[in-house]
Amino acid sequence: MKVLLIGSGGREHALAQALLRDPQLEELHVTPGNPGIAAIAPCYAIDTDDNQLVIALAQQLDVDLVVIGPEKPLVNGLADALRKAGIPTFGPSAIAAQLEGSKDFAKQVMHDAGVPTARSFTCTTQAEMVAALDSFGAPYVVKHDGLAAGKGVVVTNDRQIALDHAYLSPRVVIEEYLDGPEVSLFGISDGTTILAMQPAQDFKRALDGDLGPNTGGMGAYSPLPWAPADIVEQTLIQVLNPTIAEMKARDTPFVGLLYAGLALTKDGIRVIEFNARFGDPETQVLLPRLKTPLATLLYQAATGGLSGAPDLEWSADEAVTVVLAADGYPTAPKVGDPITGVGSVEGVLVFHAGTSLKDGVLHSAGGRVLTITGMGSTLADARSDAYEAIAKIGLRGSHYRHDIALAASESEKVREN
Repeated sequence: MKVLLIGSGGREHALAQALLRDPQLEELHVTPGNPGIAAIAPCYAIDTDDNQLVIALAQQLDVDLVVIGPEKPLVNGLADALRKAGIPTFGPSAIAAQLEGSKDFAKQVMHDAGVPTARSFTCTTQAEMVAALDSFGAPYVVKHDGLAAGKGVVVTNDRQIALDHAYLSPRVVIEEYLDGPEVSLFGISDGTTILAMQPAQDFKRALDGDLGPNTGGMGAYSPLPWAPADIVEQTLIQVLNPTIAEMKARDTPFVGLLYAGLALTKDGIRVIEFNARFGDPETQVLLPRLKTPLATLLYQAATGGLSGAPDLEWSADEAVTVVLAADGYPTAPKVGDPITGVGSVEGVLVFHAGTSLKDGVLHSAGGRVLTITGMGSTLADARSDAYEAIAKIGLRGSHYRHDIALAASESEKVREN
């Protein structure tokens, strides 16, 4: 099987490594890629926002499958264009990708499918925004309706900050705050059938103790020793299966990766958000643990072949990933500084996200620069390896959280004893 992977981040680096473990994979090609991916697969520097360029590359390479990593090409209709050209594609149509591209659309689907989620108002005027905030009270949750590169959501106790954020967008969803631990749970769908992955938890705040501004994710871990034993089954019953059925009933089947961000409230599971692709950094702890051959799995999903498929197989190892962020991230990350020490890191997985090569030297090229994943028989072992490795990497002004999976690893020790 020949596969073309679209994307350039840490998520795509993790996807590339997992795809290469599939014995059915003959060739892996990536566009545009990054220095880490280029070390394991050929990369092509084309504009992936241009659907016709991507189609031409896929046809030139004669690939059997295209896997679309980022959300922007999905919302831009790349999957539609590839399918029209007769190329099997893992990734939802532009309409189905609105589950991520529009918070309002996602709320409508959840309502029609009977999926439990937060009560909300969609607002298009300042008067509506004021009324919605006052209706729910603090903590205030304000979400811009469209794609916002991880910067469209504000959760705050400060009413003025909430209003200022709301006023930045012509259309916002304001909803009640959901209390309880958050869980990420992915499902792989062929439009009719969906297979659930194991749960993970990510850390959105920039600083230790869940302080500081929201980010695209500062780390993650999997599995979750504290999660309910039936969380996968209940998420399938209450969230994933009804959503896939609703999208099919609308004649807009969802083929790809459905990411459900969940809150485990005192009243049960509630959906915080949907994404239409693999989440970052959860992908960097989930895919290293996945034993099911990935290229074959995604081809089956792209071609309607998941019916009757067995449950996914998982390694017994546990995984912890920590993000190395650039100075100034997430507000105004500094780029272009040299990165040292990556070559000396051993015993962990290093995923490139925001990096570039200049005269053979690795430099920072984005806010989240590298993701370091440790694996072990316990979370404590996995996080020890990850933190020992990340401490060896040098990048001026860089920062990372020191408490990824800390509480979970301590509670895991208590249960083992």
